[in-house]
Amino acid sequence: MTIPRVNFEQNERGALTRLTFNDDPTGMNWVVAPDYLDQVGYSDQDKLFGEFQLVVNGTPYQSTDYQPKLVTDDDTSTVNYRLPLVDLREDYDASGQELRWGIKLKNTSRQSISIDHLGIWLSLAYIMYRDADVQRNAEQSAAVFPTISPSFTKLAAVRRKSGLPNLGCYQLTGTVRSVGTFAEYTNRFFENVSPSLDGLLFHQLVLAGGYPHGQAPHNDWIYSRAGLRLAPGEEREWQFAFAEFADQADFYRLARHRFGHPQITFAPLVDSGQDQVVTIDSPQAVKRVWLISGPADCLTTEEVTKQLTGGRLTVSARQPGEHQLQFEFTDGSTDMVVFNVMDSISKLLERRTNYLCQHSYSGPGGRVPDSFAPLSNQGESLGKLNFILQECLLNQQQPDRVGAIRKVEASTVNYVRPKWFVDGDFLRPRKLYGDFYRVMDLEYIAHLFYLLPQCADEELEINPASTYLKWAAQVFDVRVNPDLHDNQRGKEEAQMLGVYYMYINDLLADLKRAGLTKEYSEISQSWQAAINRVADQSSTLKAAVTEHFFDNAGFGPAAGALAVNGDNVAARRYARLLKANIGFSNDFRSQAPDRWWEALSYMMHSLWGGITAAAAQIAGEHLGDPELVAAGYRATVAMLYLYDSNATATDRILKPGEAASTYSIAGPNINRPDLSRNRFGQSIFASNGGIFARLFPDGYTGEDDWDMGEELVAYLNGFGQKTYLYRDDTDRWRAINGRVTDDGEVVTMAPYIREYVDLTNHRVIKTTERKIKLEEL
Repeated sequence: MTIPRVNFEQNERGALTRLTFNDDPTGMNWVVAPDYLDQVGYSDQDKLFGEFQLVVNGTPYQSTDYQPKLVTDDDTSTVNYRLPLVDLREDYDASGQELRWGIKLKNTSRQSISIDHLGIWLSLAYIMYRDADVQRNAEQSAAVFPTISPSFTKLAAVRRKSGLPNLGCYQLTGTVRSVGTFAEYTNRFFENVSPSLDGLLFHQLVLAGGYPHGQAPHNDWIYSRAGLRLAPGEEREWQFAFAEFADQADFYRLARHRFGHPQITFAPLVDSGQDQVVTIDSPQAVKRVWLISGPADCLTTEEVTKQLTGGRLTVSARQPGEHQLQFEFTDGSTDMVVFNVMDSISKLLERRTNYLCQHSYSGPGGRVPDSFAPLSNQGESLGKLNFILQECLLNQQQPDRVGAIRKVEASTVNYVRPKWFVDGDFLRPRKLYGDFYRVMDLEYIAHLFYLLPQCADEELEINPASTYLKWAAQVFDVRVNPDLHDNQRGKEEAQMLGVYYMYINDLLADLKRAGLTKEYSEISQSWQAAINRVADQSSTLKAAVTEHFFDNAGFGPAAGALAVNGDNVAARRYARLLKANIGFSNDFRSQAPDRWWEALSYMMHSLWGGITAAAAQIAGEHLGDPELVAAGYRATVAMLYLYDSNATATDRILKPGEAASTYSIAGPNINRPDLSRNRFGQSIFASNGGIFARLFPDGYTGEDDWDMGEELVAYLNGFGQKTYLYRDDTDRWRAINGRVTDDGEVVTMAPYIREYVDLTNHRVIKTTERKIKLEEL
C-alpha cells in the first residue's frame, strides 16, 4: 500500500487553502492561505486555488458567484460547478506520490458554444510576507518560474532559500495558452517607513483566451490567445501533477522521467549567423521542427526537421530578434523554446552611448542645464552617466568619445552636485523626498565621481582627475559612515550594503595610491564595519531586508560583497537566496531575477535584474560555483532584451540606442493587461494614481529609461570582459557567455574579452583573443 506524501485542505467552496508534503521539515503551505489575506487586509478570496473566470459566448462568469457541489473522501475531492451552458469540474487526488489536479469543461447546451476565456487560479505561495523575520520569507515563500508550452507547461515554485524542497507543477493532458499573474500589494514608501513594501502574486493558468477585448498585446506572436469551440455535449480535459523537487536539475529530471516531458537544452542568446545547438531527449519521437521569427505581421517559418540528428538540432539564425523553435511529436503533442538573436552586443553598447549623448543630454541651454533626461530624484537615474563613462573607458573607438566624456563631466559639475547637495556641500545631502534623503542615492554619485578620474586629464575639461577622486572619497564616506548623519534613517541606511561593493576595492586602491590617507582610512573602516556586520548576521539573512521585506537589492549585493571580501561561508548563505531568485524557463525572457513591484507582475527590471545577475556572476566566480555564474548569465540575457531594438514580440519597439527599464513577463498582466509582455518605464503607472502619481507627478513622459545604466556598468565589468568554463557531470567542457565548438575551440560572446575563467581548476587565462583552444586550459 502506497502511503500518501501530500495533504490538502479546502474551504467550503472547494478552493485549496492548504497543500503540504509530509517530508517537508518546515511544513510549508504551498498555496495562498485565506487567513494570511485576512491578516494583512487583502480581499482576494476570489483568487484562491481553484477559483476561475470564464467567458462563454461573450458573457463573463465568475466562480465565486456560484456555489459548487463538493464531494470529498480521504485522499480525493471533486468540485462540481453548474453554470449556464457549461459544467466545470475539478478533481483532486492525493492518494499517490503527488497531488493530481484534473479540470473538465463540458458543453451542456444543445448548441455549439465559444469559450472566449478560461483562467483558473493556481495560487501558489508567491508571497512577500509583511514580516521583518526574513526566515519566514525565505522558508515559507516561493518564487514561481513559468515554462509555458502547449502540451508541456510546467511551473517551478522555488523556495526563496535553496536547499529545502521545492514544488513543481507539471502539465499532463490538455492544451495551455499561458500563465498570467495578479499583484496585490501595499507600498508605504512616502510614509518614511522601512520596510515599506509587501505583497503577493496570484498565478492564473490560461486555458483559453487570456485578455479583455482590445487589451491583448499586438505583437506577441509567440503565445496563443485562442479560445475554444465546444460542440453540444463536448468535453475538454486538463490534468496537472504537483510534486516536490530538489533543484533545477531535479525539476527537469522529474519532468522527463516521471511525467514524460521532453527535455530540451538551448542557448538563450546567439549572435546573428551563429549556430544554435539544441539537444532534445523525449519519450516521443520528433515528427517535425519549425523555426519561427517575427515580426508578427510577417512571420518567417522554416521547417528544420532535417537538421535534427540523434537528439541534436543545429540551426543558424541570421535575422536578429526573438526566435521560436516548435517541436511536434508523433503523438500530436507540441513543445517549444524561445531564444534571442542579436547582431552585436558591442554595437548595442555603442549605439546606447550615442543615443544618450545626442537625445538625452540637455546641454547648457536646456530647461535643466547639462542634465540627462529623464530626470528623477533617485540616484539610479545617474546610472546612464556611469555607463557612458565605463563604455568610453573600454571602447577607444567610440564615436566622439572625448565629447561624450565631457558631457558627463559637465552634468556632474553643473547638475548632479548642486541637486543632491545643499550648496554643493557633500556633507549636507539635500532632502529630495520631503523630510528625508536616501543614502543609497549617494553610491551612484560616488561611482560617477570615481569613474571620471579614470579618464585622462586631457579628456576632461572642467577639473583635473584628482579633483573628482577627492569628490568620490568625500561622497563615499557619507554613503558608508553612519557618524556623518544626524538622523536615524540616515545612520541605518549608511550601514546597508549596495551596488557600491562592485567598485569599493578599486576606489580604496586609488585613494591609497593618490595619498588620500584620511579618506582611505575612514572609508576602509566603514566598509569593514559594514561587511563584518553583514557577515556576522548572515545566519539571520538580515541583509535581505532593505526598504522592502525581502529584496534581491539586499541579498544580491550581500552575496557579492561577502564573496569579494573573502567571507565565503557567509557569502554562500546569501548565494542560496540568489540561486533561488533567478528563473529557469524555455523562454529567455522568463529567466529573470524574481521581482514584481515595478510591473505588478513577474518581470525583468533592468537595474535590479542586471545588478542581481552581476552579484551571481561575481559570487559564483569567487566561490567557484558554475551554477551561480550560469544563473547570472541567464539573467543578463533577459536584461539585454530591454535594450534590444531588434525585438519583434513586444509592443514597445525601440529605436537603436533607446531603452525601456521594465519588461512584464507575465501574459496577461492582470493588473495592467495593456502592459502584458511589453517593455515600458514605470512612469506609465502615473495614471494609476496613489504612490505612482507621487513618484511621477508629470505623468507618462514616453521616456522609459530613467533608472537604467548601472546594470550595464556591472555587465561591462563582468560578462562584458569574461567567459567562464567548467567541466560538467559527464566531464565535458561547458562555456558560459561563450560556446565550446566541436573542434575544441572556446568562442567568447564578451564584447571586450579580457579573461577566460576556468571555474573547475580555478585558473584564469588573460587574453583579448576571441577564440582559444581548450588545450590551453
